[in-house]
Amino acid sequence: MKNLVIITPVKDSLNTLRETIRSVSEQAGNFEHYIFDDFSSVETRKWIDSNSSKFGYQVIGLEKYTSKKSPNYRTILLMARKLTLSKDAHLVVIESDVVAGPETLNGLNRLADELPEAGMIGSVTVGEDGKVNFPYLYASDDGKSGTYLSEHSLSFCCTLLTNSFLQAFDFNELPETLDWFDVPITRKSRALGFKNYISKDLTVLHLPHGSRPWKMLKYKNPVLYYFKKYINRRDRI
Repeated sequence: MKNLVIITPVKDSLNTLRETIRSVSEQAGNFEHYIFDDFSSVETRKWIDSNSSKFGYQVIGLEKYTSKKSPNYRTILLMARKLTLSKDAHLVVIESDVVAGPETLNGLNRLADELPEAGMIGSVTVGEDGKVNFPYLYASDDGKSGTYLSEHSLSFCCTLLTNSFLQAFDFNELPETLDWFDVPITRKSRALGFKNYISKDLTVLHLPHGSRPWKMLKYKNPVLYYFKKYINRRDRI
């Protein structure tokens, strides 16, 4: 199996981030974990910097590379692709509101070996009740099990992008007008002839919107939420 480069984009959400980092650090395997800090608060950044040795990750502060206001997901993906290819590895994106299971990373890596035509392999997300939740609700009642080919878009909650796909797709092609890239990258994978899979065997705990706290407004005041989403052009994918 290839080594893994694991990245976690961070914009605060410290409570869930701690659990994300812990879950990655507890897994065995050949991987390097990078925290991409996207202009977090002083409190969050202080915790990230002071705990890097304890949990074995490296911190990349985006303030050294851009002055653009967060989110800077495109910049993160460009840097992560270059880093991953330099190490001849696969790339795993795990968000800061996701808790990986004990076999998640090795499981995804093993699937990349078993599925040579794969472009992306995503872990289905579940809530604390064990039920499939956002953004994989479409998989909750599809009657399928295990790991299988999906024609739906894969979320970056916890997803492996294969080395072959990264070699084939230059992320510089990603539009600069978008904030999030789950959908266009999923589509590009298929367009290039790769196959995308999701796994119900390697589920991960997802605490929705923990990495984007402003989205909690959706449940408190949906009218205001959609108004702000439209005006501020948030989460356009």
